Amino acid sequence: MTNENERKVKLSLRTELNILFLLVMTGMIVFLIIINQVFLERVYLSHQLGVVKKAYDSINAASSDGSFATEEYDIELQSIYDTYGIELVVLDADSQMLKSSSSDADYMARILWDNLIGDSFMASDVVGQKRIIEKTESYTIQIETDKRLNTEYLEIWGVIDTGYIVMVRSALAGIRESVGISNRFMLYVGLIAIVIGSISILYLSNRITKPILQLTRISDEMKNLNFEAKYQSKSGKKNTNEIDILGDNINELSETLEATIKELKTANNELKQDIARKEEIDEMRREFLSNVSHELKTPIALIQGYAEGLDEGITDDPESMAFYCEVIRDEASKMDVLVKKLLTLNQLEFGNDVTQMERFDITETIKNYVKSADILTKQKNATVQMSDYPPIYVWADEFKTEEVLMNYYSNALNHISGDCIIEIKLTQKDDKVRISVFNTGEPIPADSIDHIWEKFYKVDKARTREYGGSGVGLSIVKAIMESMHQEYGVNNYDNGVEFWFELETR
Repeated sequence: MTNENERKVKLSLRTELNILFLLVMTGMIVFLIIINQVFLERVYLSHQLGVVKKAYDSINAASSDGSFATEEYDIELQSIYDTYGIELVVLDADSQMLKSSSSDADYMARILWDNLIGDSFMASDVVGQKRIIEKTESYTIQIETDKRLNTEYLEIWGVIDTGYIVMVRSALAGIRESVGISNRFMLYVGLIAIVIGSISILYLSNRITKPILQLTRISDEMKNLNFEAKYQSKSGKKNTNEIDILGDNINELSETLEATIKELKTANNELKQDIARKEEIDEMRREFLSNVSHELKTPIALIQGYAEGLDEGITDDPESMAFYCEVIRDEASKMDVLVKKLLTLNQLEFGNDVTQMERFDITETIKNYVKSADILTKQKNATVQMSDYPPIYVWADEFKTEEVLMNYYSNALNHISGDCIIEIKLTQKDDKVRISVFNTGEPIPADSIDHIWEKFYKVDKARTREYGGSGVGLSIVKAIMESMHQEYGVNNYDNGVEFWFELETR
């Protein structure tokens, strides 16, 4: 598309400029030739008319003041002959030749007498058609054809104040020849000017169209939302001409459009994220309600069943009644724990629980928790192994970190078997420390290991029900670690399972 546009620009600009130049030059040449043809002869004729009149008046004045026969006047006349290319003849009243510029004075005299007395017989062989231009009492100006030379002459003849008969003439053939030469010269010059001008206009049109083609390419890129292309001035200076100003304006427009589109894309992306987040929240709510109703269904059914049994007096045995009450209390306790965990998880997932980052000794926190859980550990006949680590200070939410540790530890107690060993390790690497809780027992099945972080997911539902698990603990761990932007995970071993999480030390 860009190449097509460039070809169109080249055709429209370069061709139009060349055609326009050729038309203007051709028109000017034709116009000048026509003007030359129509007016130059008239102008030249008017000029020569002035020359012959001047010569005629000069002879009249010279004959009147007595300088006509002097050598100085002969030199003056010779200058007029040479300068203007005229011929003259002067006769006295007795037809005696006084002066003549022609080599054939008799021939000139015959023409003069023919003009003076109208005796065509004397010069019928040399005098042709006559056309009078101006006639006064003292002289006549006419155009006459010389048959012998086949040439038209501009003539002035008459009788001057001293009675001399004078005729001055100038050949018109020279005028016409000059017009023809002038026309041919202009034609040749015009053709040369057209050739030189065409080369010049090609060069100029190339200089003009290059930046326009550059602007065309930039506009095509902008149309495709590519704003990398920028206009570069030939001179390297700003605002040197109108095209450079246009290029700078397009550059500014490109930058403005790019910034605007970036803002729109950012806003659009944020809107998409908000919509996705809303859909995710709606899905989480639906899933939450579904899972809660499922998890509460069993304990509610048990409580309802045993309560109805007691109400209906199904047994009078104190031991059985105590058992019924124990079941009701146990299921109510499980529901209480489940609801509290669900509330905690809900706050974490919906971002309502603010993370309070602080610096504390993770080694001391772990030791204190293990000590507080000593009764539970003894109930499971478990052995806790933990090296004597030095104080390790971390940046995290201490309360939430203890919540993660509690979930990992209680999970280890609930799934411990075999040697009944719980091993807690702290491993420092760079600016992080990894806390891992390992328990001996059965490894997590491969098809379940990717799902254990999901809410209400239970690997062994019967066993989970037995120890009162809700399937929410590891989901809480996931939510806490993601709120602190830290890594967490699980590793399977032949003799047990290791859960771990990482915290920043600085």
